[in-house]
Amino acid sequence: MSHKNVAAVREDTPLLGISLLLVATVLFAAQDVITKQLTESVSVTQIMLVRFVGFSVFALVYAHRKIGLTRALQSSVASMQFVRCLLMCTEIGLFAYAVKFLGIAEIHAIFSCFPLIITALSVPMLGEKVGWRRWVAVLIGFVGTLIIIQPGSGVFNPAALLALVCVVMYSFYNILTRKVSKHDSFETSLVYFGLVGLAASIIAVYGRWQTPDSETTWLLAGICFTSVCAHMLLIKALEVTSAVVLQPFNYFILVWAIVLGYLVFGEVLSLHQVVGAIIVVSSGLYVGFREYVTNK
Repeated sequence: MSHKNVAAVREDTPLLGISLLLVATVLFAAQDVITKQLTESVSVTQIMLVRFVGFSVFALVYAHRKIGLTRALQSSVASMQFVRCLLMCTEIGLFAYAVKFLGIAEIHAIFSCFPLIITALSVPMLGEKVGWRRWVAVLIGFVGTLIIIQPGSGVFNPAALLALVCVVMYSFYNILTRKVSKHDSFETSLVYFGLVGLAASIIAVYGRWQTPDSETTWLLAGICFTSVCAHMLLIKALEVTSAVVLQPFNYFILVWAIVLGYLVFGEVLSLHQVVGAIIVVSSGLYVGFREYVTNK
C-alpha cells in the first residue's frame, strides 16, 4: 500500500483510531493497578520479568508477521537501541517501586507532564525549533507539576520525586526512540525493547524469584494480558489514525487512573493535585496544538 493510500485510510478512520486508543489507555491504567497490587506480595524485578516475557513473545510474533525476525534483528544503531531499552527498563522498575507508595491517580497526574519535558529536550537532542508560545506552555506546565508534588511542604511525599525521575527517564526514552526510528524499523525497536528488557529482568531477578500463589499467578497473568492487548490496540490505532490526532486522547489515562484508583484503592486526589493536573494537561494540550499548527 502506498503512503498516499495509508494517509487516506488515516483520514477516513479517526473515530476508530481514537476508540482503539481509549481502550488501550484503560488497559494501561488497569496494568498499573495490577502492578500496585502485585508489589504487596512479589518483588519489582519479578513483576518486570513476567511483563517482559509476555511482551517479548508479542514483539517477536508481531515482527515475524510484518518483516521477518532476521530483518527485525538487524539494527543500524544497536548501541543506541541498547541504551534506549535499558533506560526504559530502569524506568519501568522505578515506576513499579514508586506506585507502591503513591496512588495510581497521583503518579499519573505527575506523569502527565512528560510531553512538556519531551518538547524541552527536543531542542538540544533533536535540533528542533520550539517557539516562545510552547516554551511558555512548558514553563506553566512545570509550575503545575510543582503544585502536584508540593516540594518543601508538610504533605510532600518523597516518592513523588522518584515519579518525577521516571517521567524524565521516560521522556529521554521517547527522544531516543525518535532518533533510532530514523535508522531502524518500528519492528526492530519493538524486538530490541522486548529482548533487552527480558535479558535485563532475568539478570535482576536471579536469586530473588518467589513461587507465586494462585492469586498472584492470576495477577501476573493479568499484567501480561493488559500489556500485550494495550500495545496491540495502540499499534492498530496508529495504523489507522495519525499520531497528531491521537495525542490529546493519551491524557485519558489520567481519567481512568482516577476512576480505577478510587474504585480499587479508595484513592481521592486532593484539591492541589487536581488543580496542578488541570494546569499540566492544559499546557500539554496547547503544546500539542502548537506542534500541529507548526507542522501544517
